[in-house]
This record gives sequence, C-alpha cells and structure tokens, in this order.
Amino acid sequence: MSIAERLRSRGLSPKKRFGQNFLVDVSASRAIAEAATTPPGGTVLEIGPGLGALTRPLLERAAKIVAIERDRDLVPLLSAELEAPIAEGRVSILEADALAVDWAAELVGPRPHVLAGNLPYQITGALLERATGFADRIDRAVFMVQAEVADRLVAPPGSKTYGALSVFMQAAFDVKRLLTVRGGAFYPRPDVDSAVVVLAPHRPPRAAETEAFRAAVRAAFGARRKTLRNAWRGLYGWSKDDLEARAREAGISLDVRGETLAVEDFARIAAMKG
Repeated sequence: MSIAERLRSRGLSPKKRFGQNFLVDVSASRAIAEAATTPPGGTVLEIGPGLGALTRPLLERAAKIVAIERDRDLVPLLSAELEAPIAEGRVSILEADALAVDWAAELVGPRPHVLAGNLPYQITGALLERATGFADRIDRAVFMVQAEVADRLVAPPGSKTYGALSVFMQAAFDVKRLLTVRGGAFYPRPDVDSAVVVLAPHRPPRAAETEAFRAAVRAAFGARRKTLRNAWRGLYGWSKDDLEARAREAGISLDVRGETLAVEDFARIAAMKG
C-alpha cells in the first residue's frame, strides 16, 4: 500500500503540528541509508522514523537501530511492520520527543555510532544545535533538512547564506551536501525542496563552542550590516579600547563584517576573554 493508503487504513492523516512529510522516494531513502552506514554495521539513532521509509534500508546495512518517534499513532503501526527485527533485538522504537531523549544512553552498540533522520522542520534548528554538542560521541550524522537550511550549513565565509548556524555547525563538523530531494519525493508534497547533508565530526573540533565563542558569533551576526567594531561593542564587557587591543592581538580587523570571519577567527577572539 502507498503511504496515504497505510495511513487511511488506520484512520490517520499527516499531522501538520508535527510537520509530517513522509519520504516516499525509495532511491533517496537508500542513498541516505548508504551514507549513514558506510562501512556497513554499527548503531544508528534514527530521529523521526515515521512509517519506516528510512528504517527499512538502514536495516539492510546497520547492526542495530534505535528509532525515536514522537507520534503515538505511528508507533503501533511501525512496531507491527517491524515485528521481526524488533524481536531479534535489531530495532527498538521509542515513543518520545527526540529533544528530550538521552541520546548517549540510547546510542549503545557496535560502532560506528550514527545519527540519521528526516528532521521535522519545526525543530530542525534545535536538533542541529544538540548534534553539535554530541559531535564528540558520534562518528557521523546524516540528516534530511530543508534545502535552504542545507545552504546555510555548507555556506563559506563571505557568502549570503553564511551565518551563525554555519559557524556553529562547521566548528563541530565537516559538512557535505549529499543530494537534493525535490518536493515530489514526499507525501504530502511540501512547498520547498529538501537536501541531505553528511556531518563528519572534526577531531578535534575547529573551535570549542564555549559561551564566549557563542556570544561572539551571535553578536557578529545579530546585526549583519554592521562592522565588527559596532557589532562587538560591549562584547564581554570590554571597553572600546579593550576591543581594539584584543582584536588586533587576534589578527582581526574591526572594519569588516562578521560574515567574513572563519570559525577560527571567532575562536581566537573568544580565547581573548580569558
């Protein structure tokens, strides 16, 4: 049966409040699964399995899958369809909000340890932020996100789409865009295209994401049209002269805008806080 038919057979329909757009393109599912499980094996924490479009191809390659599904109406349906691998201990399904789950407690099993999923658009930012804090405990993350979010994740310094999210993600991960997935690959069809990104943790990270680092990044992009001299005014409680001296020591010109700085530039000014 199609996704629509499977939902209707249970008296269900896609829920807008969960941002449900179910992936129906088999080739896209297989590409994501292959990216998440190369080499084959390992343990995958899947966020938002829905009706199992990605779970099934993951099962062909992963040793173990922990799937976190928030929609209580989908859990029984998915559990029934994956009864055999669940009984074998290869799949476990958690009815929970992925943001509330202790990922470390669930991501237990053979390595590599991987995060994967078609991220709900309402909480994409929060999930990506959490992934940066989890980068030192995983080997890879493969996410489907809106295309415009993917543009920001891979954006280089100086580009129009480069911003705070770019810096935070690139500090923790080497980010690659794997493929674009058009709206027709989903049911119901969304108004925007999506893209799959592969995140490989930097070892060590390009910058320690301390409060000082985050403050410098957010201030720089909080007023994109301003030069750093104005955007960083009062940063860390520094006076104008303090800022001039610290920036000079860090090798950063205050006459440029924040969008021109690389991750390491933000790291150097943050290190001046002491």
